[in-house]
Parts: sequence; structure tokens; C-alpha cells
Amino acid sequence: MGLLSINKIPGPESRILPLILLKFLALKEPKPTFIPAILWLIISTVLLTLPGSQFPKEDWLSKIWFDKWVHILLFALLAWLWCRGLSRKNKQTFYIIGVGCLLYGITMELVQGNFIPNRSFDAGDILADAAGSLLGVIFSTRRYIKK
Repeated sequence: MGLLSINKIPGPESRILPLILLKFLALKEPKPTFIPAILWLIISTVLLTLPGSQFPKEDWLSKIWFDKWVHILLFALLAWLWCRGLSRKNKQTFYIIGVGCLLYGITMELVQGNFIPNRSFDAGDILADAAGSLLGVIFSTRRYIKK
């Protein structure tokens, strides 16, 4: 009879292996991954390339600068997710990620201004992208870098 026999009544030895595996998995740190960052980059790209006609024309949204808050949130999450995905976390790499996120924001503004219907280049959006990238890097530095 093999180890996986249906007729065998499990004894104490059959419970040891699962306990060892659970203990090993509980002690092992999860490996960093860039999958959430890549997914968020794709979602952000889709949102930033939607035609202007896809957005509501509510006047009160412009009064509270809703568009700028969305840019800040998008880029703060983007920077944080890329920093979170690193296996070796250090300030220099976080700063590079922040600059990369800002360059992505500038590129997306150029794309909006030149290729997306009913969208335009907006320097205010670039400032919001920079603020969001900076917030993501600051949060990541405080969260992941030991003093």
C-alpha cells in the first residue's frame, strides 16, 4: 500500500508533514513581486488614454480639482507598488522609481495632447503626477527603509 492509500486510516505520522510545511511557510518571507505594479500601470494607462468624451461633464468636479486628486492617487499608488515590488529596498532605487513615474506622467500628457480625442496637455496634471510620485516614494521610504 502506498502513502496515498484510501483504505489506510491516518495515524499521527500522516499529520507531521503538513505541520512541518505550515511551519516552514509561516516562517518564510513572501518574495516581492512586480505583478501588482504592472497591473496598476496597465490600469493607469487605460484610464489616462480614455477619450475626453468618456468623462462626466459635471461642473462641481472642476471646482474641487477632482482631476488633480485622481492624478495624485494614481501616481502615489504607482510609485508605492513599484517600490514594494523590489527585493532590495533602498532610497536611491526609490528615487529612481519616483523619477520614472514622473517621466511616465509627462509621456502620458504628451500622448493625451497629441493622440487622444478631446484630451489636452495639462501642466497642472504633471504637477499632480509629481506630487503623487513624491508621496509614493516618501511613504515607501518610511515604510520599508530602516533608520
